[in-house]
Amino acid sequence: MPNHNELTQVYLDANATTPVLPQAADAALSAMQTLFGNPSSSHITGLQAKHLMEQTRARAKTLLGTGEGKLIFTSGATEGIQTSILSALIAAKELIHQGKTYSVLYGSTEHKAVPESLKHWLKVLNIPAQVLAIPVNEFGILDDEFIRQHVPDALMICTMAVNNETGVYQNLNHLEKTIRDANPHIFWMVDCVQALGKTSLDLQHTSIDYAPFSGHKLYAPKGIGFVYIRDNAPFTPFIAGGGQEAGLRSGTENLPGMAALNVIFEMLLRTEDSAFSDTQTLHSFRQQIADTLTDCFPRIIFNNSFEHSVPTTINFAVPSFSSKEIMDLFDAANIRVSSGSACSSKVTGSFVLDAMGLPTWQSESAIRMSFGPAMTQADVDTACARIKTASLALTHSCMVLENSKIGADINDKAQLEGLLQLRSGASCTWVYADTSTKQALIIDPLPELQHRLDTLLQCQQLTPIAIIDTHGHADHVSGREVLANRYLADQDSDMLGWPYNSKTVSYAGTKCEAINVGDLQLLKVPTPGHTSDSISLVLCSAQQAKYAFCGDTILMGSLGRTNFESSSSAALLSSLKLLNNTLAEDTLICASHDYNNEFTTTLSAESKRNSLLNSALLDLISEADFIKRKAELDSHLNDQVGSEIMCGAYVGSCNKSAIREYDASSLADAIASNTGVKVIDIREPHEYALTHSQDSSQNVPLTRLVQFIQEHQHQKDQPWVLVCRSGSRSMVAAQAMHRLGFAKISHLKGGYALSY
Repeated sequence: MPNHNELTQVYLDANATTPVLPQAADAALSAMQTLFGNPSSSHITGLQAKHLMEQTRARAKTLLGTGEGKLIFTSGATEGIQTSILSALIAAKELIHQGKTYSVLYGSTEHKAVPESLKHWLKVLNIPAQVLAIPVNEFGILDDEFIRQHVPDALMICTMAVNNETGVYQNLNHLEKTIRDANPHIFWMVDCVQALGKTSLDLQHTSIDYAPFSGHKLYAPKGIGFVYIRDNAPFTPFIAGGGQEAGLRSGTENLPGMAALNVIFEMLLRTEDSAFSDTQTLHSFRQQIADTLTDCFPRIIFNNSFEHSVPTTINFAVPSFSSKEIMDLFDAANIRVSSGSACSSKVTGSFVLDAMGLPTWQSESAIRMSFGPAMTQADVDTACARIKTASLALTHSCMVLENSKIGADINDKAQLEGLLQLRSGASCTWVYADTSTKQALIIDPLPELQHRLDTLLQCQQLTPIAIIDTHGHADHVSGREVLANRYLADQDSDMLGWPYNSKTVSYAGTKCEAINVGDLQLLKVPTPGHTSDSISLVLCSAQQAKYAFCGDTILMGSLGRTNFESSSSAALLSSLKLLNNTLAEDTLICASHDYNNEFTTTLSAESKRNSLLNSALLDLISEADFIKRKAELDSHLNDQVGSEIMCGAYVGSCNKSAIREYDASSLADAIASNTGVKVIDIREPHEYALTHSQDSSQNVPLTRLVQFIQEHQHQKDQPWVLVCRSGSRSMVAAQAMHRLGFAKISHLKGGYALSY
């Protein structure tokens, strides 16, 4: 596969890991080639290696102000955390009194390595102590009062110098006074991984007992770290064996890693001609990037207070955009950032932002940009220029309107014709556009997407003829009213938005209310059951049902729950039979929720995996038995996914093994062999535009996949290969199409990311 992006990489994910500085890489390579000796050997090569190791240790101790404290080299921060917690808890166990209740404390925004390690070692050591999370305020600062209340009976307290997601720093002097005033003898570990090179540390003048560090967060290779242990703090070796590190940490030392650290420590200690920028410069870098983000995304919200965080981290969210969308956009522009939520419909927010009390949408939409202290002005200028280019590409998808502040270089907007699926978490909004008449239909508008929908209508110059909900939603307030007041103020409609001036037509032997959408008709079919007001909206062409917007009556892999106060399982049974008489086997059902990335379904596909639905459609079950079995199905409901109420219990399955996977080489061979393989790039138009693709792939955005499926219902034996950025979207899309009968669907494993 060709290189789909020739832009140089802009790396803004330094809090995850950093590239190795050239000087550090050279030092590591030299150590492997010339100073390769074992520091434990007594010959000259070994002595030279030992000298390098001790020089590195001496520089680290000077940099951190360790005084008489120990500094032990480790494989990384996780090992340092284990060493610290194990050492403290073994000592604390000796101090436990029978009958007294104990706890261990950690900051609620700590890296998961800390609470999970605490739980692990408490269990291994059989210590009966409760693990308590210290709350934080809206800025991420630890709660003093909680510490004062609980630290007197705690065996250990673990805090963080700088948070990895937000860059929020704790005032260690203030924290120390709070802790020691309440318990002078408690063992205290401070995770200093993100503090190194960004804040000054003078450990010997604190009562911190343990402080783990990691090299790969500051331009050293992965696999090297170190841990500070205060003089006279209890210590138990985490790794025993040959007695290296004066018996404190056995195993042959990672000399190349130490050589790299040695160079980095020397740069940090140097006052002139260092590769690292000073704090004032780093603050100016962050402000320049933040200003650019604000120009490009005027509605941006910063999740971290710059006043309370180190200058190398920016955490933000953009209303109406998921973290996945922003991350995919930036990745297409060759900007590397990290997301705070999972890349699936089961949206999980950032536990750090949740602990700070931020709104759910901010947590679930969070993006972190982070850079290291070796950032240069040229790097920042390039990053800002690339961010502008990325935001301009959004005009191509009509996700934003042209921003006069940053110019408009990408003017050829992707024309919307047909069906568009928009999502917020697992909830779906459907938009149908008819280009010839410039009419639009919006179904189940989500409040989170109001701005997106408004922008789309303006950008595409569409006029909505109806904005309709399929039912009253229990898990959110509809976005319908705001949009209807803006675009349909003169239209008389019912509570769900169905226009009163609709006509009555006959369809499949049933009288239905209908409105015209271009050359198509939209039918209103009352389908109570999930709720008493539930309706299905069937979009028809020449007496053929193309799409059925069934709300939560039929979900992918399930039926809508019927245990709400306004629900009725008996009514649902009647509604299912009515839909069976109204829809064709291949009419695509477009639900209000998609919990498992299945996009759409049909009555035929659902009947094959949902025995209850199959029995209902074939009239093989009595009303009483249906009600009983439906209650059993609803008993398997999870209460929530993310912030959303579950509207159906999943009973389906997907045969993942049936999906063929190509790599770049085998796909190139398949294309060259003229086997009829067609490549479908399922990235969004703004991603596709940014990559300047020169291959023969067709762009079918994932938001338009349902439209593509409908248009190719009679080409299910065509060999298509779906391609995306990483292979994750192409895999779930291929699975969805295979479930609907596309027998020769496949995807590119690893996506374009592995074909560069």
